[in-house]
Amino acid sequence: MGLGSERLAMKQDWILQTKETRRVFSSATWVPLRASCNDEQGEVRDIGYVSEFFGCGSVAFQPEHREVAEQLDWSSIGSGHDVQPYAYEDGYYSSIEQYQHNDKEPIGVNLVFEHPQPVIGGRLWILNPDLVVALHLIKDGTNWVRPEEDFVVVAREVLDEKGNHRLIEIKREFLIDYLAARNLSLRLSYYRQRVENVAAFEGSEYANLENRQEQRDGGRFELLIRSLKDVYGGSWASFRVWRTDVDADEDAPVMGPEGDDNTAFESSRGHRSGYDGVRVEGKFWRDEWIEHQGQSVRVRRDADKTLPQFIVETDGTRMPSADLDNEDIGRWLWFRPSVVSELLDHRGFSLKWYTAETGGIGSTSGYATHFGINASDLITVYAYDVARLAAWEQHIWAAHNIVPDGKVSNELLASQVKAQPASTHAVEESLFKSMQMLEAGFRQEFNISLFTHDIDAAVMQHVSRFSSRDQASLLRLAKELVRVFSDRIDVQALRKLSTHAEKEKLASNKLLQDVLAQKVGADKARLVFGAIAGAYDMRVGDAHPTSSKIGDALKLAGIDESGSLLRQGEQLISNFGQSVWWIGKLLFGQPKSKTASQPA
Repeated sequence: MGLGSERLAMKQDWILQTKETRRVFSSATWVPLRASCNDEQGEVRDIGYVSEFFGCGSVAFQPEHREVAEQLDWSSIGSGHDVQPYAYEDGYYSSIEQYQHNDKEPIGVNLVFEHPQPVIGGRLWILNPDLVVALHLIKDGTNWVRPEEDFVVVAREVLDEKGNHRLIEIKREFLIDYLAARNLSLRLSYYRQRVENVAAFEGSEYANLENRQEQRDGGRFELLIRSLKDVYGGSWASFRVWRTDVDADEDAPVMGPEGDDNTAFESSRGHRSGYDGVRVEGKFWRDEWIEHQGQSVRVRRDADKTLPQFIVETDGTRMPSADLDNEDIGRWLWFRPSVVSELLDHRGFSLKWYTAETGGIGSTSGYATHFGINASDLITVYAYDVARLAAWEQHIWAAHNIVPDGKVSNELLASQVKAQPASTHAVEESLFKSMQMLEAGFRQEFNISLFTHDIDAAVMQHVSRFSSRDQASLLRLAKELVRVFSDRIDVQALRKLSTHAEKEKLASNKLLQDVLAQKVGADKARLVFGAIAGAYDMRVGDAHPTSSKIGDALKLAGIDESGSLLRQGEQLISNFGQSVWWIGKLLFGQPKSKTASQPA
């Protein structure tokens, strides 16, 4: 097929809507609840004008009204149907959610409401608040998201340049969950129109087409080929009537009854012409049902049949999540430590440390999953704590689930079985506390802020031993340590305290080291800053991973390369934190708080 014939086929498919009529929303990912989208190029009466319109309306019906609803089409429930509340004179009130077949005869539920803006202008649509609350949605820009499921976009809105709504659509997976909970079926009625004005029908891409009406793909298609003169031209007539008995000079004129003696009129006729060209128009109407599947795991809390299985025995035996969803089940599960980093990559998740080897992962399910790190550097969790999470979270955990190895974390057992939590502290938490105390010392002793930004828990979320999975990620962890500590130091404030001859050229670490050297001497200050200097050199290695100096940087940071990558990450944070603690200890004396990690 040549390029010309290929273009001809594409143009004809476009006006005939060949692809579009084959697609149904009952099997689509996204379902329009209301739409009025009109895209135009050119002036409607001119040659070269092209337009494409899609309109859709929807109403949800209960089974007892199905027979009546089957008769409703574009004229009854399309985008032109009025979605407004109405108060009758006899006191009957029809709420905006109700769809009335006849007056005072509600048979359906509107899922999108109209909200005209009569004073400020514009047209807004509102997603039914019952649907919003039932699915636990929150607004995020023009999207409605569900935080409990990784902030997945459930519904989305499209507005035009004036802020008027063009489209509200919803993901079918969530729609049918809501419909099942209310025992509703959604009736869609939509209309597609495509138009092009051509100079002449003969010789155009549409020359071999002719007017047609046909039933196609469960809908009705119509092709209209008409001259622009027939559409917009022809005769016209106007008739004007006015009153003659009003005196504009009177202060309060009053009109009497209308009659022939106090009215006048005039009429005129004409003919519009000059509309050359042909209008080719393809139109398609279809009504369809969106049916639920009888299951509502989100709104009605039906049992989820898609939950994963987890390995519970050393021989690889698995148990369904549903069987583990019991706090008295008495089992633990083992996971690769990579599960923590993957979970923290999701919005709304957080990491909190309880002891040196235990912590909690806060999730959008509303739970903090208590975990421990065992002797094999694996994550161990009480089975029920995972089985109670949302299905999508469980699938992430399941992807990192492995055969038990290295027993359950001692510190986790101490807390969950013996009810005697360990009195140890995580190196991440100790670093955080040491930075806070160092900042407090500078405020109290020198009346300055050491850091340009507050040190809060959110800042420290990315400083974690779990970030260290290979050497490249270990180097990135060093870079993160430098970012949260060295890069946040107020250089200008420290230069006021420094006595170094070239203090204007020194960066943050060297300036802080000089301030410490004034108190304890240059050699001791250099020794204290060893781990910080090593982390800084590792940061440079992140940008140049082939550098031969990486080994020297690891040694300077005090990292034992024979340990696992997880333990190397822990050691890096620990050594860095101890350096920070010693800076504060040597500058300001023994900290009042004992929560900071102290060097052995």
